[in-house]
Amino acid sequence: MRWGVFAACVATAVLAGCATGHGGTGIPDEEAIYDMPLEEIWPSVRQFFTDNQLSYREDKGTFVLETEWREEFGGSRVSGFWHRYMVVGKRETPSTSKLWVFRITRTANDTMANPGAQIGWGVSRSLGPEGDSEGGVAGNSAEDTAAFMSQPQGENAIVAESRDGQRDLVMEWKVFNAISPQLAKAKEEQQLKESSLGKRVAQAPAVKSTPVPGVAIECGMPIIGMAPQAKRGTVMLLGELHGTQEVPRFVAQGVCQTASSGPPVTVGLELPVENQERVATFLRSAGTDDDWAKLMEAPFWRSPFPDGRSSEAVANLLDQLRRLRSQGLDVDAFVFDHPKQQGQERESAMADTVLSYVRKSPQRFFLVVAGNIHPRTTQGLPWDKKYRPMGLLISQQVEDTVALDVAYNSGTAWICAVGPNGEKLECGVKQAKGKDNGDRYFVHLWDDRDKNGFHGVFYVGPVTASLPAVRRGLGRPGADDNSIRSWLEPEEPRLSSR
Repeated sequence: MRWGVFAACVATAVLAGCATGHGGTGIPDEEAIYDMPLEEIWPSVRQFFTDNQLSYREDKGTFVLETEWREEFGGSRVSGFWHRYMVVGKRETPSTSKLWVFRITRTANDTMANPGAQIGWGVSRSLGPEGDSEGGVAGNSAEDTAAFMSQPQGENAIVAESRDGQRDLVMEWKVFNAISPQLAKAKEEQQLKESSLGKRVAQAPAVKSTPVPGVAIECGMPIIGMAPQAKRGTVMLLGELHGTQEVPRFVAQGVCQTASSGPPVTVGLELPVENQERVATFLRSAGTDDDWAKLMEAPFWRSPFPDGRSSEAVANLLDQLRRLRSQGLDVDAFVFDHPKQQGQERESAMADTVLSYVRKSPQRFFLVVAGNIHPRTTQGLPWDKKYRPMGLLISQQVEDTVALDVAYNSGTAWICAVGPNGEKLECGVKQAKGKDNGDRYFVHLWDDRDKNGFHGVFYVGPVTASLPAVRRGLGRPGADDNSIRSWLEPEEPRLSSR
């Protein structure tokens, strides 16, 4: 496919740091170089992390510090992702220096534990005797053991082997933009002091102070290519695969990263319009058990044949949007599905609902998520050449419309599909075959639309099934709920004679 080599190209650009600008990805592609020795910038580096309430431990004398674990969307009921930063000071020349910032991610499951992905920090990873095979702490590396001792407890515990590390150039530039004005001022004062003593010194270059995006809200690793597309008045249509954990997480990260440093964001979800008042009320609530119960009372969440839109991950997305609002970000959401209508009438009704929100708030960025038939911007389907999808109808009214198809690595998804005999609808965890383009989320646009009207893809890495929310204990149990039984065990798919 046209995007098959994209992830490898981006990784090379990010690590090489030899070009200037953002290269259309929204991620810096050059390193921040300090015109001062490492010893002089390091106190300001430490102060940056202190000021941003990122507690850390430091290896004295080596210019290396590591922050404590921090939960992505902290406080969310089922987030399951934690991050820490490792900062390494590097000398460029005797008088110049730079910082490398690595973001280390861990999860509450082992979905990120690829064979050979673990980094060996020394000659031997084991802290126990040579050849120790008993496992446990004695078989861990020093870094794993330290994390084991400090990790959250209970159901939020981090799985030690589920770890991923990435160079974070966005964070490197946040640090640079925050401390460089202070460093320049200190250098100028030092030069004036030396000049008053009769010493001749070179004039320090002026450094313009620029606003620095805060790091108080943890939004996850920056999505490559998202920022250039997240503009006021733009409608980004995401054609998703229902029933995964990754698509809702992609949306949550994209919203958080956009709203914290760019335009306000409104999310559109393919949920029945009858749920609009419940969703709006929940987003403005404190997220108590009673608030959750009111959200989950809707029949939509309790369908006997859930198709993935009522998954735990979607419920988690709503909670994450609620938390972003409570932290002061301008974030909102609406629902737009009209399930009582069918075919073209349904597409037209969905488009009208989306357009009504866009017209009311033209200065916002709209991120609209639906099954990947609805966002298409060309007419016709294999079974109906006159079919006009929601995406086509929206693009005819909004010039800045971008339609992206989902791209993913292989995995699983909760899917409702017609059974092998073509008579019954089966809902359950099914295999999803994709193409490996790495683990990093990204947005990639092609030079022109494909035959389905997509302008590009959004990539979410390996996919993992997300089970129906009420069966995971989110919300008050109903008569048909089985919230107590562990869903780690396989279950026979439910059938319908539709």
